[in-house]
Amino acid sequence: MVMHKGGEGQLVENFYSSTCPNVEAIVKQAVTNKFSQTFTTVPGTLRLFFHDCFVEGCDGSVIIASPNGDAEKDASENLSLAGDGFDTVIKAKQAVEAVCPGIVSCADVLALAARDVVVLAGGPAFNVELGRRDGLISKASRVEGNLPKANFNLNQLNALFSKHNLNQLDMIALSGAHTVGFSHCNQFTNRLYSSPVDPSLDPNFANQLMQSCPRNFDPDIAIGLDVQSPRGFDNLYFQDLVSGRGLLSSDQVLFTDSASKSTVVEFANSGSEFNGAFVNAMRKLGRVGVKVGKQGEVRVDCTKFNS
Repeated sequence: MVMHKGGEGQLVENFYSSTCPNVEAIVKQAVTNKFSQTFTTVPGTLRLFFHDCFVEGCDGSVIIASPNGDAEKDASENLSLAGDGFDTVIKAKQAVEAVCPGIVSCADVLALAARDVVVLAGGPAFNVELGRRDGLISKASRVEGNLPKANFNLNQLNALFSKHNLNQLDMIALSGAHTVGFSHCNQFTNRLYSSPVDPSLDPNFANQLMQSCPRNFDPDIAIGLDVQSPRGFDNLYFQDLVSGRGLLSSDQVLFTDSASKSTVVEFANSGSEFNGAFVNAMRKLGRVGVKVGKQGEVRVDCTKFNS
């Protein structure tokens, strides 16, 4: 039994071995079904896990829906979270409830689903530690300042991640989740239409982006964060950074800042190095602020508290 003692308790890989032994297979099937309908399942679910863990810890608080529009998911930083990510977890939880009612937390379903989408996109498989309980707080007001912004520099990124016991290597590896998924023009057009154009951008790439995102861009236009293979989980995102084709300045800074450049080059040159660091970082991310034992609750419906 692999155990990890966190600040507030411990998670174990086989937590449901006697209470819901097929939980991983049930979640995987539900996630696979969703993935077969839309690729957005992958980046949507991964991003949901990250946004959940960085606010209140990995406790499913981001999935709560509030009739007043003041839950965590309603914060401006979370409005861009893809509905397919929420839908993936809600459907997987419903499938688990049908077999093991009231046993498996939404937080654990989300952690499993995040692993499953990585594998479905061609990324590394890894074991997920379980035993999280669902949180009892979900407030939009608690989000500000807890999630990275597209214009963050290296020091700002490191400061935010270090609050959660994640070091620079973890931060760069988790940024590699941008090997899948998309961003909207408003997250990076400041790099294109400032004077001069952001010098860290490859000029040809900048011209392509200007064609996709003119000054009066359509807010619905989405651009792949990894220009080479936005649907494959691989290390090409890091190769993009080396060639000046990082979409967000918070991506490109990982290469332009000398303090992190060597790690980016290492990951660009070795998919296995990246995969190993990513798995380690995902397991550490999954321990952030977890509630265990008698803390929190096991929600029946991921979108609302039990009482």
